[in-house]
Amino acid sequence: MLTEQRILSVDEALARILAQIPVLPAEEVVLTEALGRVLAEDVYADIDVPPFHNSAMDGYAVIAADTAGASRARPVELRVVADLPAGQVPTVPVRPGEAVRIMTGAPLPEGADAIVRVEDTERGAGTVRVFAPTRPGRDVRLAGEDVRAGDLVLPTGTFVRPAEVGMLAMLGRRRVRVVRRPRVAVLTTGDELVDVDEPLTPGKIRNINLYSICAQVAWCGGEPVPLGVARDTVEELEARIREGLSADMLITSAGVSVGDYDVVKAVLDKLGHIDFWRVNMKPAKPLAFGRIGGIPMFGLPGNPASSMVAFEQFVRPALLKMQGRRALHKPTLQATAEVALDNRGGRRAFVRGYVHQHEGAWRVRPAGQEGAGIMTTMVRANCLIVIPEAVERVAPGELVTVELLDAAVAEEPVAGSAQPGAAGGDDCCT
Repeated sequence: MLTEQRILSVDEALARILAQIPVLPAEEVVLTEALGRVLAEDVYADIDVPPFHNSAMDGYAVIAADTAGASRARPVELRVVADLPAGQVPTVPVRPGEAVRIMTGAPLPEGADAIVRVEDTERGAGTVRVFAPTRPGRDVRLAGEDVRAGDLVLPTGTFVRPAEVGMLAMLGRRRVRVVRRPRVAVLTTGDELVDVDEPLTPGKIRNINLYSICAQVAWCGGEPVPLGVARDTVEELEARIREGLSADMLITSAGVSVGDYDVVKAVLDKLGHIDFWRVNMKPAKPLAFGRIGGIPMFGLPGNPASSMVAFEQFVRPALLKMQGRRALHKPTLQATAEVALDNRGGRRAFVRGYVHQHEGAWRVRPAGQEGAGIMTTMVRANCLIVIPEAVERVAPGELVTVELLDAAVAEEPVAGSAQPGAAGGDDCCT
């Protein structure tokens, strides 16, 4: 039942949400499916890495003392006793006055203690002329210098990036245990909605939110389960919600504002418990959270931009926690406001903004109109400008907190443009 009608602060709402979000169980996946997941096991090294002394460069394996005093004017000449490509085992040792032609990654022959780089040599008939001295250990990768057998290399809770995938491959892990991805059922509501490829008859609008919310879920590492549209009847809404109860989370869109809450409220009262449904923020003041059929449920606003902002502030951290992530929040920075920003009403404002670097300093301005249904501003934004509840106006030149939506931001704006978000940004839910 709906038990909380007090308007919560953003911080209190998020704290209450995260307190009710579990970390999902682990599953074993093949290495190629581990990227972007969180390790659910400690990974130890079964071998030394590298497993043997090897050459870090193409060149000649030598005894360093043999190259003392070598120069272009007075080269040292050594006898070449073998060629050693990577993947082959040395068959002859290196003795005083000798060298082995060696490729990067090939094992260091017995007797050699250094590598002379190929650019410091000139090959002759059975000999090599050395034009620069080397020293013991130069350009030699020692066995175990990276990892020793038995070392704990990747502890439980490690977020798997491309580097971790490479390390797991180096350690021979074809399969690894990771936290399971959350399955997220997404349901939009409203008699006015039609699918994106259906005709727009009078009074109808396209079902934007189903696609944008599913995209946000996938962007955060979840697996969206689109449930389509529920019409504004108790029977249909209840039936569609029940379809989503096999997922790990349920998200509905629309039907949570004061004016249109009646149908959704009746269903939620019947099927579960709603913790709260109003947050002191703009946009997205009407936002419901609770549990339905034992799983967390979010009721997002129907206006597309409000829905996306609410997702960033509340659903995204919850999804990351479900996946075992530790860093739950978007990175922030301080930027200088280029124009005045108003914030009347005593709510925390999240203004869609465009942040860029100019002459070594961060600067930010609104990305466009702030209407809750205006998607072009959301497209142009690469950040949210956060204005605290008690601040009614930010003057030009004042510092404001900026929450980055993209990992990459622009260095210089294009004069006169609409200022789209920086191309190439990919936060991968950092």
